[in-house]
Amino acid sequence: MIRLAAGATAIAGCSFALGRFSKDENLEVFRNAQSATAVSPPTLPMTTSYDGSSVGPSRASQIMTHGFPGFDNLRTFEDFVLSYDRKTKTAHWVCEHLTPERLVHDKSVDRAKCAFQEDKSLHQYFRSTNQDYKGSGFDRGHLAAAGNHRKTQNAVDQTFMLTNMSPQVGKGFNRDKWNDLERYCRKQAKKAINTYIVTGPLYLPKTFEDGKNYVKYQVIGPNNVAVPTHFFKILLTETKPGNFELESFVLPNQVIPDTAELTSFYLKLEDIEKMAGLLIFDKLPKGSIKKVNGKSAGGFW
Repeated sequence: MIRLAAGATAIAGCSFALGRFSKDENLEVFRNAQSATAVSPPTLPMTTSYDGSSVGPSRASQIMTHGFPGFDNLRTFEDFVLSYDRKTKTAHWVCEHLTPERLVHDKSVDRAKCAFQEDKSLHQYFRSTNQDYKGSGFDRGHLAAAGNHRKTQNAVDQTFMLTNMSPQVGKGFNRDKWNDLERYCRKQAKKAINTYIVTGPLYLPKTFEDGKNYVKYQVIGPNNVAVPTHFFKILLTETKPGNFELESFVLPNQVIPDTAELTSFYLKLEDIEKMAGLLIFDKLPKGSIKKVNGKSAGGFW
C-alpha cells in the first residue's frame, strides 16, 4: 500500500486484463495440500448483537455451508458472514445465502430508516468511519447488497454497517454496473433453490514506466481506508437439488460504460482465488457444478 502525506493523491488505477491469467498446473497441488492440512472452522461470535437480537449458529451454518474462504476476524450478522481486514479497514470477503423466500420484501422494511454506522464491536484502531468517506469522492459501496436482505428491518440495517462497505467509484460503477450485477444475482436467486454469493475487494498489480509491477492503491480519510482497484463477486446457484451453476466476476473499480455486458467480466474462479488469497466454496464437490460462467462444466475442471 502507498500511504501519502496529507492532501496528496495516491495512484488507484489498474489496467488489469481479464484474460491475462493462464491455468496454473500447480494449483490443484496447492488446493489438495490446503485441504489436507485444513483446520476446523473457529467458533463464530454468535452472540454479537446490533439491535438486541443474537445470531443463531444454525443460520451462520446455512450461510457457510460450502466452506469458509478464510478465517480472519470473522463477523456474523443476521443474514451474512464476513471476514474483516483490520489493515485495509474493509472486508476480505462477505458471504450471503439467499432463497426465494428470504428475498421476499416485507412491506414494513424501509431502507430510508437505514443509516451508515461504525461497527463498534471492533477496536477503534481498526474501524472505518463515516468521516473517512466524507469528501473522498467515493461511495460507501455495499459488499452484501442491501436489496438482498429486506425480509426484516434488522437484516437490511446490518448491511449498512461500515464493515460491509468498501470505497467504490459512485457514478458509473456503484450506482450503475455494480448495481446491475447485484440485480442480476437477485434475479438468478429468485429462480434457484439456494444461492450463495461471495464478494470482496482486490488490489491488483499494474506495470509502470520502469517495466516493473507494483500494487498501488489510494487510501482515504484519517483511518487510511483502502480503495480497492477491483471487486469480485462469485455467484453459486442450486438450480436442482444437488446441481449447481457457478458464475465468477471481476470488475474494475472505475467508471464502466453502460454498454459493457456483465459476461465480459467473467473470470475463472481459480484465478480469482489466487488473486484474493482465498479458497471459495472448496467444500462443494466439483461434480455437483454443472455449469461454469454459462458453459457446461465438463471441460472446465
